[in-house]
Amino acid sequence: MRADGKQRTLVRALLDRHGETYAEECGIKLRNTPQPLYQLLVLADLLSTRIRASVAVASARALFDGGMSTPRRMLDAPWQQRVDALGEGGYRRYDESTATRLGEGAELLLGECRGDLRRLREAADGDAGELRRALQELPGIGPTGSAIFLREVQGVWTEFAPFLDPKAVQGAERLGLPTDRTKLARLVTTDETAGFASALVRAALDRAVAEEVREAVGAG
Repeated sequence: MRADGKQRTLVRALLDRHGETYAEECGIKLRNTPQPLYQLLVLADLLSTRIRASVAVASARALFDGGMSTPRRMLDAPWQQRVDALGEGGYRRYDESTATRLGEGAELLLGECRGDLRRLREAADGDAGELRRALQELPGIGPTGSAIFLREVQGVWTEFAPFLDPKAVQGAERLGLPTDRTKLARLVTTDETAGFASALVRAALDRAVAEEVREAVGAG
């Protein structure tokens, strides 16, 4: 089998086993409407902290289950309610500061964008760098958080696809896949890129993921 064929076989195995986006894992039905886009922003904020991804996902879900699924509801929720939801998800180390930050971010988003992240999309006009800069003006969304948001939202905002950040490329290297972003993106279709990016990140975060996939296709 040619090298390209082997790579595509490995990518299929990776997607089959780990191609769920973090938004999907969190129960966010991502589409181009304000509420799920805001939920993704919250998830990106939580995932960008030095804490396990599973804890960030569980904590985001607890916030949304508690009714804090829009900027207005997040802002109107008592600070202690935010703290308690984060604690329920296991986000205890950063619960108080994060609860404050989520309230501040919701307030800024309501003031600047009327709570609608699609306004940032329109202003960016297809420029991923511009969108990342705008996102980073929000509390808690730094370079890592903005990259996570772009990785996930590219399935809906397809003008930003393919978006494969350094963490995804790190996962590709661990799997023995190309580290050139253009070559890497060619291994999947545009509508698969978000799931592919998430799967690559999982491989970067957990060596066992890469080993499992490589063994499954006989790559050793």
